[in-house]
Amino acid sequence: MSKPRLCFTLLYANGNFNVSRNFDLQTVGDLDWLIENYEFDSISRAIDELIILNVSRELADWDDFIDKVQNIASHCFMPIVIGGGVRTKKHAELLFSNGADKIVINSILTTDPELVKFLVNKYGSQSIVASIDFKRLAADETQVYIENGKEFTGLDLGGAITQAKNLNIGEIYLTSIEMDGTGQGYDLVALEEVYKSCNLPIIASGGADTYDKLAEGIKSGYASAVSTSHLFNFMCDGLKDARNDLIGEDINLSEWDFKGLTL
Repeated sequence: MSKPRLCFTLLYANGNFNVSRNFDLQTVGDLDWLIENYEFDSISRAIDELIILNVSRELADWDDFIDKVQNIASHCFMPIVIGGGVRTKKHAELLFSNGADKIVINSILTTDPELVKFLVNKYGSQSIVASIDFKRLAADETQVYIENGKEFTGLDLGGAITQAKNLNIGEIYLTSIEMDGTGQGYDLVALEEVYKSCNLPIIASGGADTYDKLAEGIKSGYASAVSTSHLFNFMCDGLKDARNDLIGEDINLSEWDFKGLTL
């Protein structure tokens, strides 16, 4: 069994990086602020993957986004997963040619499945991550949304997972809109449902703002990876400390020496 992964997600919109609560964005700072407060050489040894999502509410400025991605990638030595606003073959090509090891897709899972099939065939299923954003209406009732959580797809979680499997997606990035930014932890019921309905790796997202909630997601046994996008709680040495705390709880994360090599 592969070791669980710790991921850090950056939410980018209109020139700035943001924190999110229930998919409502709060601007934190620009690229200069990010580089000042996050030593990427250090966090390269604290996280297994960096995820960068363009969550702009308007038509994405791709030139600006790619410029920021290139700058961040130049400071990073871990795998980078990039997405947000992918609507065309050109968008995917831009991401893969500018630092992406994997790309995240969301709306086109529903609106353009033929494009998804093309991307899977061209880049391989292991390179395509399906972002599935959902709301829970009741204990056994969910709704899946696209377009930054604004448009209901008509699918529940089960339907969205079936859709992703039929498109040969390689991984699921699962986000609870209601838990997002609350610090209350992941929706473990949803994680269990998705885990039992497919054999795809799952990145848990939405609700983990402290290391103990990250630990809860890993210890559930349902997530292959856990992610946080909380910029404030993990500034400076926050990510390194979180990883050390997780390892201290006998969670079997990869460990590296000072050169970033796997021990």
